[in-house]
Amino acid sequence: MPTLAVERDTLFESLGHTYTEEDFDELCFEFGVELDEVTSEREEALKSSTAKLSKDVIAALSENVIYKIDMPANRYDLLCIEGFSRALKIFLGELDAPTYEVISVPEADMEVMTVKPSTAQIRPFVVCAILKDVNFTEQRYQSFIDLQDQLHRNLCRNRTLVAIGTHDMDTVKGPFSYDARPGENINFVPLTHSSTGESFTGKSLLEHYETAVACKHLKPYVPIIKDSPVYPVVLDVEETVMSMPPIINGSKSKITLDTTNVFIECTATDLTKANIVLDTVVSMFSEYAAKPFTVEPVKVNFINDAGDVTKSYVTPQMYTRNECADVDFVNSIIGIDITAEKMVELCNKIQLGPASIVNDDGKIKLQVTVPPTRSDMLHAVDIAEDIGIAYGYNNIVKRVPTTATVGAEQPLHGLGDLLREEIARAGYTEVLSHGLCSIRDNFTALRRSISAAVSLSNPANVEYQVIRTTLLPGLLKTLQHNKSASFTSGFKLFEISDVVLPDNEHVVTETIVGAKNVRKLCAVYAGPTSGFEIIHGLVDRVMTLTEVAPEAAYIKNSSKGQEEKYRVSREGWYYTIRELKEEDGHPSAGTYFPGRAAEVLLTKPGCERVSIGTFGILHPEVLGNFDIGYPSSALELDLETLL
Repeated sequence: MPTLAVERDTLFESLGHTYTEEDFDELCFEFGVELDEVTSEREEALKSSTAKLSKDVIAALSENVIYKIDMPANRYDLLCIEGFSRALKIFLGELDAPTYEVISVPEADMEVMTVKPSTAQIRPFVVCAILKDVNFTEQRYQSFIDLQDQLHRNLCRNRTLVAIGTHDMDTVKGPFSYDARPGENINFVPLTHSSTGESFTGKSLLEHYETAVACKHLKPYVPIIKDSPVYPVVLDVEETVMSMPPIINGSKSKITLDTTNVFIECTATDLTKANIVLDTVVSMFSEYAAKPFTVEPVKVNFINDAGDVTKSYVTPQMYTRNECADVDFVNSIIGIDITAEKMVELCNKIQLGPASIVNDDGKIKLQVTVPPTRSDMLHAVDIAEDIGIAYGYNNIVKRVPTTATVGAEQPLHGLGDLLREEIARAGYTEVLSHGLCSIRDNFTALRRSISAAVSLSNPANVEYQVIRTTLLPGLLKTLQHNKSASFTSGFKLFEISDVVLPDNEHVVTETIVGAKNVRKLCAVYAGPTSGFEIIHGLVDRVMTLTEVAPEAAYIKNSSKGQEEKYRVSREGWYYTIRELKEEDGHPSAGTYFPGRAAEVLLTKPGCERVSIGTFGILHPEVLGNFDIGYPSSALELDLETLL
C-alpha cells in the first residue's frame, strides 16, 4: 500500500482548514484512507538504524510535523498533495470536481512525436502532453518530482512498464522523435552530472550507474535495458538527447523553478498503463497552469523503415466515461436503503458526478461519470464502495441478520483434514507444491500424452505453463530436491490438494467456466525397495477410514478375512482393484512399471463401478526424468468420489 508523506501545515494550508490530530484521523477514516504515522524529518533520522548522522546534521533537520497517510493501491490520484487535498475538499463539499480540457490545436500547429520502428525491440509505446504556463514553487516542484517517484514505484512497476520523462520545453525544439539505438551511438550529459557537464555514451552511463555510490538510486533500473542491443532515446529536432528511458533524463531539458512550459513523455511496454500515468500527472499539475486543468495535446506518429506513417494517435486522452450500477445492488452491497436520488447526490462527493438515473428494462440504475483520474473504476462494486464512503460507514445501521445460519466446514474440506491427520500418523510427511507447472512435468516426464489443460497465455517462465492436472509432479520434484535426506528407511510424502481439469459442462453461478477443481490425494514412497506393498497398504487404510468395504473377491485370499465382519462401512459402498494395463488406454498407465500397477474401482449405491485412482511402482524412465535415484511407488485418488 503506497504511503503519502506530506507536511501537516502545507496540507492544512491547501485544505483551508486546521485540524487536531484526532479530527484529521477521523476525516481520513471517513474518506477511506488511514493516517498511519505522525513524524518529522528529525524524528525519522533519529529512528533510522541505517543512516548514522552527526549531531549537527540532525539539528539542522526540520521539526515540521509530517503526516504519513496510507492510500489505496489503486488510487493513483491520491499520491500527491494536489490530488489528495483536492479529493478531500470535494468530499467535504467545499469544491466542485474540476473538468479537464484538452486544448484544441490545429493539426498543423500540434507538436509531433515520431516513433521509429527500432523501438519495437525494447519499449514500443510513447505518449506525450504539454503543460503550458505552469507556475512552479519550491513545494510544487518537489511534489511534481515525488508524484513521479510514487507512480514509478507503483503503477509503473519500478519503470518496467512505464517511465516518465519531464522536460523544460523552452530548452528544446520540436518535432520530437523516439528512437532505439546502440548504446555507443547515444551521447549526452545526464541529469545526474549537470553540475560537472560530463558526457557519457549510453553504454558507459549504465556501467557508471552500476558502480557509482552517488547514483545508487538508479542502479535498480539498469538491468531493464542493459542487455538489450539497443537503448531507447527521446530526441528533439536537433538530435538533443532529452532522455534515455527508463534510466535518466538529459541535463539540457531539466526542469527548474523557472520552467513554465513542461513537455511530458511516457515511454512504455504497456500502452494502457502509459495513458493512465500520463493522465494522472496531467490532471494533478494542470491546476497550476495559467488556465487551470487544461493541457495541450501531442500527436504521436509511428513510421516504418521507409518513413511512412503507419499509425498515429493524439495524447493525452483525458477520457471521461459512463459506468452503471443497479441501485438495488448498491444498497445490498453496502447494507443501506437509500433512494437513487440520494445516490446521485453522493456521487458528487466522490468525483463520480454528474450522475443520473436510468431505466434499463425496468431496473433502476445509477449512471456515473468517471473522470480521467479514476482509472480504478472497473465494476459496479467499485461504484458501490465509493457510495458507501460518501454515505459514511459510521452511518450504516447495525442490524441483526434476518436469517439464522450455522457455519460449518465443507464436507470435502473436513474429509481432507481428517485424512491429513491419519496419513501423517502413518509416517508420511505432507507437502504443499505449486499449482502451476510445465507441460513437460505434467505430461511428458510422466510418460503421458499431452492433453487438454488450463494454460497460461503469458507464463513468466517455462515452469508455469499450465495448471496441474495431477499432484504427482510436485511430489516427485520434492524428492528430487531432497536428495540429501536419508532414504534408508524409506521417504514418504503426501499431498491433498486441488488439480484443475478442463470441463465445458461444469457450471458455477450459471456460468460455464470451462474448467473445474478436483480434490485429490497423492502419496509417494521412495526407498531401498519399491515399497509397492506400503502404498497398497495406504490405499486400504484410506478406504477403511472413509468407511468403504472391500469386495468379497478382493479379500478372499486374505488371512484377515474374518475381521471384515467388524468393519464399519457404509451400506452398498465397495471397492476393489484391478491391474492397470497400458493397452487399455488409461492415461496414467505409462507412468507405472508394466505389471506393477493397479487402478482402484469404487461401487456406490445406484451407481456403476468407476475408477477413482491409480497406484503402483513408478516407471524407471519417470524416475530418471525427475532425477530420482531410488525405486518409488505412488498413489493418486480422487477424494470427491468418496463423499
